[in-house]
Amino acid sequence: MLKKLFKFIVFLVLLFAIGFGILYYLYNKPLPTGESGPEADALAYRMLDALHYKKFNNTKIIEWSFRGDHTYKWDREKAIVTVTWDDNKVNLDLITPHSSKGYVNDELVSYEKTQSLIENAQRYFNNDSFWLVAPYKVFDRGTERYLVDLNDGSEALLVTYTKGGDTPGDSYLWIIEPSGIPKSFKLWTKIIPIGGIEATWEGWIETDSGAFLPTNHKLGPLSISMGDVKGYN
Repeated sequence: MLKKLFKFIVFLVLLFAIGFGILYYLYNKPLPTGESGPEADALAYRMLDALHYKKFNNTKIIEWSFRGDHTYKWDREKAIVTVTWDDNKVNLDLITPHSSKGYVNDELVSYEKTQSLIENAQRYFNNDSFWLVAPYKVFDRGTERYLVDLNDGSEALLVTYTKGGDTPGDSYLWIIEPSGIPKSFKLWTKIIPIGGIEATWEGWIETDSGAFLPTNHKLGPLSISMGDVKGYN
């Protein structure tokens, strides 16, 4: 019985390896090269202008959720975000995370439990906020921008994050509409082993503050809803 089970597990592992190898061969693409400098920055600024970057900067509160699993209320003026998932809530202080407060079923928990909740909340926020505001982060400290010529004759913006966040070294190739609004990006990240996978940026809304934010993404067969997105002052 154990011998048959072992053979079955080996078969599944081999099947997975072969399947991943086929997908990798078919879809993996090398990181493109481009030119850095004023032209790349100009394309980045065109995207920011289309999204009302100045109004985004003045937006005090942003609310959203991520696939219905995590919900957020981000007070950008106070640099505090309330992160909620399952029965947990963290009032996450983005400047001094150790001073954050953690709750389970609305009851304040011990220091040890709070530290665990803070780590999870930070990880969730870093990932989930990126899917909401990544276009506004193309000039963040540690970013490099490159203008890339595409096969159809259009231009795209490659942004590499050399530091900061959970995964420094990740790169994103922004495909931008003639209007300046991002249509999608292609990812070269540590968390996704196949390079060049494309994710859409869609369902853009103009929030009460005047900034534009997306409400949905598609990554292959996966749909990523950002929930009821709000931005206000």
